[in-house]
Amino acid sequence: MRAMAQERIRIEIVAAIGLAALLAGAPLASPPTGSAASTAAAAAGKRVTVKRFPWEKRTRDAARFAERRTGSVSFALIDEFGRMHAHNRGTRYSAASLVKAMLLVAYLRRGDVKGRRLSAEEEGTLGPMIRSSDNDAADAVMAQVGTGGLARLARRAGMRRFVPDEVWGGSQVTARDQAVFFARLRRLIPRQHRTYALTLLSSIRSDQRWGLPRAVPAGWRVHFKGGWFPSGGWRVHQAALLTRGRRQLALAVLTQGDPTLGYGAATIAGVVRRLTRGYNRFDPPGSRKKESGKQRH
Repeated sequence: MRAMAQERIRIEIVAAIGLAALLAGAPLASPPTGSAASTAAAAAGKRVTVKRFPWEKRTRDAARFAERRTGSVSFALIDEFGRMHAHNRGTRYSAASLVKAMLLVAYLRRGDVKGRRLSAEEEGTLGPMIRSSDNDAADAVMAQVGTGGLARLARRAGMRRFVPDEVWGGSQVTARDQAVFFARLRRLIPRQHRTYALTLLSSIRSDQRWGLPRAVPAGWRVHFKGGWFPSGGWRVHQAALLTRGRRQLALAVLTQGDPTLGYGAATIAGVVRRLTRGYNRFDPPGSRKKESGKQRH
């Protein structure tokens, strides 16, 4: 039993081969090395930075927290060097409204849509589907996209265990696949619609901005979608692309068996806080130049 318990909390820290190509279309950069800022700098009131972020410790802390929560919890984060840090990353969950982000991108990638301006009617459907998680709007988009469109998008994104369902909320997702999807989000959205789609995902209405958006480090813009449904306990999920200038992180936290929606939201927030604690002290090469540059969508 002890061995089984240890296996359940095994921390998966994966050097995801090819993820750098997914994120930037370029070879993976080597992680920075070097010591933390000196005590003298801290005493002088200067900014104290960290040249190598302790992802292993942060992932272990988040996994331990997840194991203490009621129900099943999975998470995955892709860092700025394309490496994945995860716990139960391959466990499948019914997506609920989390899949609406994929519906948005799949629709915008349609051959008769990707190169033209959206109509007022289209924006009147896509907007509510994302900003307020409107289910009727999602039904309308699903009728256009179909399971085939979702499956093609999943393959393009590099998702390995996604299973589409005619009832969109029943599509099967994993933390690993959702992190990969959000990591590639800017490249997956056609240029014509990139700013529009990212704006939608960063302007979710206030009563649905629980969990992840409240737990990320200050100064990062959050493009995200959540999903929730009461079935055998609550399913509560969120996945996001975090941007700060040209820097980015992508993460997903999926839960099942939560006693309430609020409990699931607290689980997600607790995981995210533990994963990203102190991250704004991390100063990778070129980060200041990236942050001062124009946001590229």
